[in-house]
Amino acid sequence: MNIKKGDNVYILKGKDRGKSAKVIRVLPKIDSVVVEGMNLHIKHRKPRKANERGQRLSVASPIHGSNVMLVCASCKKPARMRNVIKGNSRARICVKCGVIADSIAVSTT
Repeated sequence: MNIKKGDNVYILKGKDRGKSAKVIRVLPKIDSVVVEGMNLHIKHRKPRKANERGQRLSVASPIHGSNVMLVCASCKKPARMRNVIKGNSRARICVKCGVIADSIAVSTT
């Protein structure tokens, strides 16, 4: 998956369509991401102690990776990112504006 924790993403489908927010957590096994303040669901929590009350908590649920798109940091628009490997580094490049989003050193061991 091409999305990392801390990336800004644009929601393509669902009840939060058209909004953008930061990725809190990436779940690569199920190809999903948890986005801050998006796809909220109510979780009912029972009281744990005798004098404590039950609660209704809003919890962010995962969104499938195909329903979000990365937002380019330079052009501030949702865009596809292309992975390019040059020498010992891998970079994510915005398809719309061509600016390098980030680069990572790749070990060849």
